[in-house]
Amino acid sequence: MRYFWTFFWAFLLVHMLTYVTSSMVGSAYDFMTATILSVVVTILIFAIAALIPNEPVNDQH
Repeated sequence: MRYFWTFFWAFLLVHMLTYVTSSMVGSAYDFMTATILSVVVTILIFAIAALIPNEPVNDQH
């Protein structure tokens, strides 16, 4: 379920960002470009989450 929700929010936020930036630049909004970017962002989020360790770091004084 977390994969679905991560993709869902990445999809919405990337589409919003693509729409806003394309209108600020003055170019046309492209749905497929935003969809591909949202898939890439989702994969990057899962890759970063896999690289971050889950265990707490021990303090050694």
